[in-house]
Amino acid sequence: MRIVFDVSPLSHRRTGIGNYILGSLAALAECAAGEHEIVAFAPTSLRGRHAIAEALRGLPVELRVRVLPYSHHLRMAWSRRGRPPLERFLGPFDALHFTDWMYPPQAGGVRATTIHDLVPLRFPEWVTPRTREMHGEKYANAARTCDVIFANSEFTATDVVELLGVPRERIHVAPPGVGAGYVPEGRRADLGGPYVLGVGTLEPRKNLRRLIEAWKLVSGDLTLALAGGEGWGARPELSVPGIRPLGFVRDEELPALYRGAEVFVYPSLYEGFGMPIVEAMACGTPVVASAHPSLDEACGDAAVRVDPTDAAQIAQAIEEAVRRRQELAARGLAHAARFTWRAVGETFLRGYQEARARRV
Repeated sequence: MRIVFDVSPLSHRRTGIGNYILGSLAALAECAAGEHEIVAFAPTSLRGRHAIAEALRGLPVELRVRVLPYSHHLRMAWSRRGRPPLERFLGPFDALHFTDWMYPPQAGGVRATTIHDLVPLRFPEWVTPRTREMHGEKYANAARTCDVIFANSEFTATDVVELLGVPRERIHVAPPGVGAGYVPEGRRADLGGPYVLGVGTLEPRKNLRRLIEAWKLVSGDLTLALAGGEGWGARPELSVPGIRPLGFVRDEELPALYRGAEVFVYPSLYEGFGMPIVEAMACGTPVVASAHPSLDEACGDAAVRVDPTDAAQIAQAIEEAVRRRQELAARGLAHAARFTWRAVGETFLRGYQEARARRV
């Protein structure tokens, strides 16, 4: 098969979805080696072209990038217009896997996408108007046109059935894998003393304000380190003694932060999966996480679960996790070992092949 994989989001610095795209594409290329051709495609800006090339350096894929002015607007206009088909630019292919920033038209072949969550539909107040518009249109197109949809969790798959009306047999679940650097051995970040770690973009859904309230109630002298780029909406006050805002942290630096933490806390109100939970576990760090069911698969039985709206309960859970550090670390390592990028690549390839067989 000739498989076209949309890598447009790799034109920006990588957070969760960008890491999923890169990890899954690398695994797909590994699984397809010698049998299938993988084409990484993106219409993007000049700066985006360089970022994509750097992200994909060393991967055995054909890179086809088209540099366009106002690339976001042109991607959306092309998706909405529904022509010309992608084959006009890339020639024939057997499968197209588009991601989060566009839903390009195609003349033939299997049509596939990944849905990471349905936050814009479930909780439109938690995203920007641009995100609601862009993702809402993508969801509708995917439900109407895709032969196969990949969801990053069973929870998200259920949401796709319920909110988009997609038959369950068209959905394959492909939870994210753990990157090679997320291991308990290695450098530990030194922030000058013991610290509690939070990771997440500064936006309402991540619930960092409640984490700060909880941290103030924890006994002992623990710094609160917060890693995450600027988001949107009201943000908590971070200019407080004892809080270390670290800003955006590159993926290569995160394992050291996880390893050095006394506890990792993830009080998110809603997720598609919650990959930082598994990353922290893979680094041997005990985890406190929201009890919302969208995080069940990431947590397994290896985290201390809490009501994310109750600061006192979060504080108590942090103290419990410190006491149970050895037990939780062992549980977390065993749980995290279940999540591999290789499994994602195999799921993608199997999904394309099954969808192709149905079309014949």
